[in-house]
Amino acid sequence: MEEPTREMEKETGAETDLPETEPAAEQEEAKKAAEAKEAEAAEETAEDGKERKFFKKKKDKKDEKIEELTDRLTRQMAEFDNFRKRTEKEKANMYAIGAKDIIEKILPVVDSFERGLATVENPEEDPFAEGMNKVYKQFTTALDELGVTVIEAVGKEFDPNLHNAVMHVEDEEAGENIVVEEFLKGYMYKGSVVRHSMVKVAN
Repeated sequence: MEEPTREMEKETGAETDLPETEPAAEQEEAKKAAEAKEAEAAEETAEDGKERKFFKKKKDKKDEKIEELTDRLTRQMAEFDNFRKRTEKEKANMYAIGAKDIIEKILPVVDSFERGLATVENPEEDPFAEGMNKVYKQFTTALDELGVTVIEAVGKEFDPNLHNAVMHVEDEEAGENIVVEEFLKGYMYKGSVVRHSMVKVAN
């Protein structure tokens, strides 16, 4: 009766099957645990990437704002510098225009002094003529200090920018287009004509 029992045990495999099922279950659990860890690590990596991207975007916006403000400041400084230069130029032009107007009004007084002194035969012997001459010199000195100069005319080639020809004459001794006589002196103020010379031109 003992022999059939041993054969039945061998057929069912009760002694050998139990040890083989336990390692397989442990491996499956270990695999699931590893997969869970990998998923968790991947999720953490994704969250970290999102966080870095967020901070990176914030930093870029800040840099863009700084660049925008810097560019705006640079433009405003350039505009202000142009405005300052333009204002200074306009002031200088206004001053020059005002000075020319005043000088133009003074010149007839200088012309009167010159005509009056030209009529005196011996100004050194006439106290009144001597006084007029001193006043005339004060006028001319003040004009010279302001930058007013007399335009050269007689003996110079006619220049329409400086001279106003009111008479022409044929003169063999004079060169062509040469000023031979001046009727009224011309003046310049710092390189700009205040009054043209009134002249006679030869040939």
